[in-house]
Amino acid sequence: MHVKKIVFVGLFIALEVISTRFFSIQTPIIRISFTFIATAMSAVILGPLFAGVTAGLADIIGMMLFPAGYAYFPGFTFSAFLSGAIYGLFLYHMSVRFWRVCMAVLIITIVVNLGLDTLWLWMLTGKGILGLLPARFIKSVMMYPIQVIMIHVVWKSLAVSLKHTLSFGGANH
Repeated sequence: MHVKKIVFVGLFIALEVISTRFFSIQTPIIRISFTFIATAMSAVILGPLFAGVTAGLADIIGMMLFPAGYAYFPGFTFSAFLSGAIYGLFLYHMSVRFWRVCMAVLIITIVVNLGLDTLWLWMLTGKGILGLLPARFIKSVMMYPIQVIMIHVVWKSLAVSLKHTLSFGGANH
């Protein structure tokens, strides 16, 4: 593994932990944060496998360093891994096109956020899935355009300055 890749993995883990634990709004059934930016950028730069591992490690490290009042649950780590991998499948080694960002965010929103994360919350809280879904659905509908636009804008802003730094792969943007 290249040293640059290891450095980027560490950087993105730190960004994900900080944005999740310190710059988010957390309730028992929803979290509003900008962690998706770090996860998507790691996917663009590192690819699906490393982005998934980075997101999963960030979830574990964040929970160990800054417990959120509930016990560690591996389902959320799997969700984090899956989100990073999905972003990577759509955005790595390809131009970060608007439609690719839209598709990645849509799949993550439906499969991971509304599907798996709601299942994990049901398992943890015992609350009915139909009771959990309305607030989570409204949050997802509101966050979808924000996520798509922010990922696209942040990458377009960073791509020029990172072009020479990304010589280990994924720099064909």
